[in-house]
Amino acid sequence: MRHSKPAKILEITSYPPPRAGWGVRVEFLKKRLEAEGHTCVVLNIGRSRFTPSAEYETVLSGSDYFKKVWRFSREGFVAHLHVNAESTKGFVLCLIAEFVNLVWGRRCFLTFHGGIGQVYFTRERYRWLSPMYWVLFGIPRWIICNSDTVRARLAEYTMDPGKIVAIPAFSTQYVDRGAPHMPGDVERFYARFSDVVFTYIRIRPGFYLDILLDGFAEVAATMPSAGLAICGVSGDVDPLLLKDLHERIAAHALDDRVCIIEDLTHDEFLEALSRSALYLRTPTTDGVASSVLESLVLGVPVVGSENGSRPPGVITYRATDAWDLARQVIRVINSREEIVATMKRPEPRDTLADEVALLTC
Repeated sequence: MRHSKPAKILEITSYPPPRAGWGVRVEFLKKRLEAEGHTCVVLNIGRSRFTPSAEYETVLSGSDYFKKVWRFSREGFVAHLHVNAESTKGFVLCLIAEFVNLVWGRRCFLTFHGGIGQVYFTRERYRWLSPMYWVLFGIPRWIICNSDTVRARLAEYTMDPGKIVAIPAFSTQYVDRGAPHMPGDVERFYARFSDVVFTYIRIRPGFYLDILLDGFAEVAATMPSAGLAICGVSGDVDPLLLKDLHERIAAHALDDRVCIIEDLTHDEFLEALSRSALYLRTPTTDGVASSVLESLVLGVPVVGSENGSRPPGVITYRATDAWDLARQVIRVINSREEIVATMKRPEPRDTLADEVALLTC
């Protein structure tokens, strides 16, 4: 559908590479906006922000960020901001863009990513942040989140809860696949193990990497067919956590049972996912993760840490309990055919259309 007056949207967000959650969403969203005749510029504040690309505008410093937000706002762009409750820096960047956009007579859009278990969320834990949240959520014209659970909590911080819309960060386009392909080293790893446990992580707190390795060591001890493919080991990493990851792999003698993958294209990610025995999701702050929904739609069982927001069909474990992780992984591998036959698969819909309609109305 082509609108009579094309919109000009400034996406302020992280953007691939690497291919993490909301960056992938914005990549799909940018293509959809442009296909419908709108103008979409991405201001990349993620890990690739210093690398020039035709896909986005770089951000070289704080002053560069301010100048570019000001310039695009002056040129008629409405900002679409992306934030979670894991970083106070993200709050500051959002507030700057909200006020700059407002100076030029435009009320921005805001997408709040993740679930309710994040570091600086909710009101009960961080009451001193309430005034900031009232401003952050008060200025935007619309606020998007990924579930009704998060929507209910966000409503506590605004006098207009009707402007908060739950749009799952998953769409039919997410499972459109190109020709089957994986990098050579990943292909060889999958050829060696019939039961690959696939996980996407970041080398930072909140992904329970110690529990992941300790738990898989229990799996490996009883299942010679099991291998662990860890994707996402790239970009901005915590060096101490990375050191601990490698030390645990060595301590458990798992060097030949673990495949470390820096990053994958979306087609490669789907191929790895579809050929895995299961998808393992370790963080608790992610809410309803798009990769979890991708896995379920593809018919791949999901074992995920309990976070109160896992969709039906996910088999959960206690996030800080390595043995519970191992127990659920072993159960799924041993009963995979039965679990796949009976698990609930979400019905994918075109949520990009919903989001574009909101941004361009």
